[in-house]
Amino acid sequence: MDNNFNPDKQHTLAASVSISGTGLHTGVNVDMTLKPANPGFGFQFQRIDLPGMPVIKADCDLVTDTSRGTTLEQGDTKVSTVEHILAALVGMGVDNCLIEINGPEIPIIDGSSEPFVEIIEETGVLEQDAAKAWYTIDTNITHYDDVKRVDMTALPATNYQITTLIDFNSPVLGTQHASLKSIKEFKVEIAPCRTFCFLHELEMLLDNNLVKGGDINNAIVVVDKPVTDEEMSRLAKAFGRTKVEVKSEGYLNNLELRFPNEPARHKLLDVIGDLALIGYPIKAHIIANRPGHSSNVEFARKIKQYIKKNKHTKDIPIYNPNQQPVYTQQQIEKTLPHRFPFLFVDKIIELSDKQIVGIKNVTFNEFFFQGHFPGNPVMPGVLQIEALAQTGGLLCINAMPEGQYDTYFLKIENCKFKQKVVPGDTMILKMELIEPIRRGICIMRGSVYVGNKLCTEADLTAQLVKRS
Repeated sequence: MDNNFNPDKQHTLAASVSISGTGLHTGVNVDMTLKPANPGFGFQFQRIDLPGMPVIKADCDLVTDTSRGTTLEQGDTKVSTVEHILAALVGMGVDNCLIEINGPEIPIIDGSSEPFVEIIEETGVLEQDAAKAWYTIDTNITHYDDVKRVDMTALPATNYQITTLIDFNSPVLGTQHASLKSIKEFKVEIAPCRTFCFLHELEMLLDNNLVKGGDINNAIVVVDKPVTDEEMSRLAKAFGRTKVEVKSEGYLNNLELRFPNEPARHKLLDVIGDLALIGYPIKAHIIANRPGHSSNVEFARKIKQYIKKNKHTKDIPIYNPNQQPVYTQQQIEKTLPHRFPFLFVDKIIELSDKQIVGIKNVTFNEFFFQGHFPGNPVMPGVLQIEALAQTGGLLCINAMPEGQYDTYFLKIENCKFKQKVVPGDTMILKMELIEPIRRGICIMRGSVYVGNKLCTEADLTAQLVKRS
């Protein structure tokens, strides 16, 4: 990702690009084409070799098998080993892509994401005219598996970062950890790391005729117990080699590791690929202790459920009273003509060219509570709308050339009062421009929150008139 990459915009590929290779478990040669897709499309796989060319979404709810890689299945459509291509897309900042394949499994190539990163770089990543909606979490989300001794946690964070720890009780691997502080590091630090397995697992897979596309060059094979000559010749035959050997380091054919902790980094790669199945881009710090595909997918489901449940809170502004305001009340009075008892915004905590967030503390001392339901004080809805309008006035005046302006209502539409506002509440007043200001006409969407509850909403149209 270059320095001009905007993480708050959606991205797709600049053009289609293809790669071919063998599926690790099926041994079937497959052609895969990555194609650009519209904003909001996400990642979808298309089996162009099947009748009707069915499409299957990259979604954790469609995972049916995690025994050797992650398999998506819907009806009669199946796509296996999706994690390395998904990790490459996420790692390169791609949000929308159609992945066309003419076989049941994504090609393994060298067992890492690097070949996929290379073809994505070759075609280029294109910024789209659509905002990327990041989802944040405000509580720890955890997943435990006592049997597999897996422990995964997502912590609130300002960006997407991952730490993985592995411990296989293996004298060769030992305990390893890997971390990714920013997705920008993915291409160099994580993408080249290859999948690995233990020799005893490989022998079991060969017994069951399961690694038909296996080659010594597309996985790191860890040998952590003595091997007989007979087993060696059997492996050589299985891989079509005259000879395979293990030297002192404990890796088959004594291959060179790309990083000392390559296995831990590959586990991190798998976590990125499997968590792409959440279907929403997240900001969180993921700590994965002894992760595997089944735990990753279970964890993805937990995070997806949390986001779906809390989706409505994504755009709710957070009010931190310790934060320095953008405008104090004294500064507000320099811009707005309103004064007590008709100034309904105490401070501004956020201001951009398209959005403003104001605060109004509601107390029992407000003048209108004397007449508005004495004994059951409720802030009048029309005054909440007025508070929104004043906040919106500041946004619009701020966007205009120098001078003093008054704002006048032209229209109030789609107004809804959902929760009452009472003394002791702190109103968070959010106004967003729906379209650019033209000829002094401002069209805005307003929302009043108390905490994370939406109390009032309306679309407001106002006109700015310069004072003579």
